[in-house]
Amino acid sequence: MPNVNMPGGLGLPLSALREVPVARPGAPHVTALVKDSGGVMGYQLSDGNILGKPEAVALARQGGIAGVGIAHRDGSEYLKSVPDNTQNNNLSSLPSITFE
Repeated sequence: MPNVNMPGGLGLPLSALREVPVARPGAPHVTALVKDSGGVMGYQLSDGNILGKPEAVALARQGGIAGVGIAHRDGSEYLKSVPDNTQNNNLSSLPSITFE
């Protein structure tokens, strides 16, 4: 699976990602985090789709989500922004939505 090269000065933050799939041209990006009780349960994409974490990770791995890599914590995989020296597009800076 192809991975992006580590841009100059971004090697350390980028190394926190387990994988950085190359997104297909025109792939949507994450526009909001889906949260429940403060925890991220999924992601809303720029094409309007809302995916749970496992589905989003699988789609990103196939190049279907732009600007993200795959990280791992506590036995779970999740999406994380690919470092680009811009703060406003970090997933943690995006709005949150909830489902009732």
